[in-house]
Amino acid sequence: MYNAYDMTIYIDPNLITLGPFVLSWHGLFSAVGLGAGIWIALRLLRGTVLTEDDVMTTAFWCTVGGLIGARLFHVLDQWQYYSQNPVQIVLINEGGIAIFGAIIGGTIGGLIYAYVRKLPMGLLLDAGGVGLILGQAIGRIGDVINGEHHGMRLPEGTPWGVTYTHPNTLGERGLPNHLAVGYELVWDLLVYGVLLGLWGRLPRTGMIFWTYLLLYSVGRFVITFFRQDTIAAFGLTQAQLVALGTGAVALWALVYLLTRPAPATRTPAPTEPPPSSEPPPSAEPPAPTEPPVASDMAPERR
Repeated sequence: MYNAYDMTIYIDPNLITLGPFVLSWHGLFSAVGLGAGIWIALRLLRGTVLTEDDVMTTAFWCTVGGLIGARLFHVLDQWQYYSQNPVQIVLINEGGIAIFGAIIGGTIGGLIYAYVRKLPMGLLLDAGGVGLILGQAIGRIGDVINGEHHGMRLPEGTPWGVTYTHPNTLGERGLPNHLAVGYELVWDLLVYGVLLGLWGRLPRTGMIFWTYLLLYSVGRFVITFFRQDTIAAFGLTQAQLVALGTGAVALWALVYLLTRPAPATRTPAPTEPPPSSEPPPSAEPPAPTEPPVASDMAPERR
C-alpha cells in the first residue's frame, strides 16, 4: 500500500511497441528536445551573417559529436561492467548516455566544423548554449516518466517524494525517492530563461555559452547529491567531477572575455599631398630684372 501523500507515477516507460521496435518516452522527448534546441538556435541567429544551411549543418555535426561523447562518458563511468562486456559498448540503442559527454562532444564537433568553414564561433556557441539547455529540459521529461537516474530514498509520506508503481518502470518500484531529474528539469528551465534575457545584452559573443556552462555545472553539481550515482573519486561522482572542471573553465572564460581589452581603433596616418609639377615657392622673392640697354654698337643714323 502506498502513502497517499507521496506523488505516484504509474506510466509505462515504453510508449509504443511494434515487434522489435520500441519507442520509449525517453526517446520521444530526447528527439523533441533536439528539434526544439535547433529551432531556437535558428530563431536567434536569424538576420545574422549565418545562413540557415550553416546552422543546420553545424547542428548535424554537434549531434554526431554529442552522441559519441555521451556514449564515451557513460562507458567510462561504468567501465567495470563494459570491460567485461565489450560488445555492449556499441549498442547505444539499448540506452546508456551521459549528458556532460553530450555537451562536451557536441561542442567539439560543432567547433571543428565552424573552424573548417571559418564561421563565427562566438555566435554559434551562444545560440548553441541556449538550444542545449532547452533541449536538456525537454529531454528530462522522458526521464521523469521512465524513472531513470534513481534519486536518493525518502521516508514514506514525504510531500516531495515520488514513487513509481508501474510494473515496467525503470525506477525503484514502490520506494519514494527524490525526483532528482525533476529538480534538474526545473533548473534547466530557469537557466534557459536567464540566457534568453541576456541575449544581445552582453559585450562579447561567446559569453552566453560560457554562462550556460557555468550555471548548468553549478546546478548539476548540487543536484547530483540527490541521485544514486556511482562514486568516482573524492566522494564525488563522475558528473560532479566533470561539473567542477567545466565550471572552472567557464568561469575563467567569462573573466577573460570581460577583461580582454577592446581592439584599438587605429587613426589613419595623414597622407602627404601628391607631388606637384610646379617648383616649390622660394623663400626669397626673385631678384628684379633690369630693362634691356641699347647696344653701343648700333649703327648711327645719318
